[in-house]
Amino acid sequence: MKVLITGGAGFIGSALVRVVLAQGCKVINLDKFTYSGRQENLTDASLDKNYTLVKGDVCDRSLVKEIFAHENPNVVFHLAAESHVDRSIDDSAEFVRTNVVGTHNLVQSAVDYFESLSAPDQRLFRFVHVSTDEVFGSLQEGEYFSEEMPYRPNSPYAATKASSDHIVRAANKTFGLPTLVCHPANNFGPRQHPEKLTPLCLLNALDSQPIPVYGDGSQIRDWIYVEDTVAAFWAIFKKGVPGDSYCISAESSRHNIDVINMICTVLDKITPHSSGPYSRLISHVADRAGHDTCYQSSAEKLRSTIGWSPTVPFEEGLERTVKWYLENKTWWQSLRDARKRQGIRKAR
Repeated sequence: MKVLITGGAGFIGSALVRVVLAQGCKVINLDKFTYSGRQENLTDASLDKNYTLVKGDVCDRSLVKEIFAHENPNVVFHLAAESHVDRSIDDSAEFVRTNVVGTHNLVQSAVDYFESLSAPDQRLFRFVHVSTDEVFGSLQEGEYFSEEMPYRPNSPYAATKASSDHIVRAANKTFGLPTLVCHPANNFGPRQHPEKLTPLCLLNALDSQPIPVYGDGSQIRDWIYVEDTVAAFWAIFKKGVPGDSYCISAESSRHNIDVINMICTVLDKITPHSSGPYSRLISHVADRAGHDTCYQSSAEKLRSTIGWSPTVPFEEGLERTVKWYLENKTWWQSLRDARKRQGIRKAR
């Protein structure tokens, strides 16, 4: 089976590449290699005879059409996206370009390709679109996202992902493209860019730098280990109903400040500092513009219809993550000062 993955050099994308190669499939990875896509994420995959890398942009319609025509994929996993909320607050133009225009180009090419297939091949084809739980907006504590909820995106990033979801849905309803939409919760794990909360906090702690916490840190996020997420993608591809969407959650929600304190506790255990607990470095900063209060999803549909369930508890995943960053300094060192945490809109 041939699998086209967009954004396969990123944090989640590279984890998916490894899973799909382990299934014995041929992988075609289309990646632009922006700041968060790295060759180092795919060192092992690049040695696999079933792996092909295409350096390019999902916004390049002719390139995308050429890939479909030349490779004849049986399934597409679309992960290529700008994904950091803070960056979208500072400048959303690239988010519109990649997340909206890029998705449109990929979907239109997929529709053309799908319509050229024989009836048996059409029955096998799937287009798996990776979205986010953030398209649903913000909840009150005790509430949960579900697949039936209306879209209420509150950040420029979430708005572009909501737009891409609608493009995918329209292709299913109008052209019969067999689409599957995934809404994963907050991912964490090895190879995540240092601008994200988990690696940012642990790397700042290791450098004895302030650990920034937006506002009072009471915001709630739903956390899932990256290996569980990509296992869910594969399960949805295999068993999902075309036209459906699925929330992917380990149902492991926590206040941001509690997650940060847990990171400090793991570091205290693994590599204690002579100056005392790492929590001494926690520093509250001005809150992010339009910061959503709570994201947490129910995975009931995924459990009951697909049979998927997470395998890595949050505490175990966090310890694995901390150990990976401690053991892979060369991976993250060059990224540390490339971009500072944002979230407060700059004057123009």
